Amino acid sequence: MAQKASTSHGPPTLTVKGRDMRLRTIGFLVLAALAIWFIAANTGSVTIKLWIPTVTLPLWAVLTVTLLVGILFGLFIARRRAVRSR
Repeated sequence: MAQKASTSHGPPTLTVKGRDMRLRTIGFLVLAALAIWFIAANTGSVTIKLWIPTVTLPLWAVLTVTLLVGILFGLFIARRRAVRSR
C-alpha cells in the first residue's frame, strides 16, 4: 500500500541536535566560517593604489572590507528583486 506523502511546501530543512535548520542557513554558516578562516590566514601587508594615493594595509583588512561591500551589494540586489517581484 502506498504511503501518503507530506504536502509541506516550506523551505528545505535539516534536523541538527533536535532543531530544524534551513539548508540556506547551514550553507551561510559554512561560507561564513570559510571566509573568516581565509581572512585570518592572510595577515601580510599589501600596497594598494587608489586613483591617486597609494596605501599599505594589512591584507586581512582589505579582505574584510571587500567581504562587507559584497554583502551590502548582495543585500541591495536581493531587496530590489523582492520589490520588483511584488
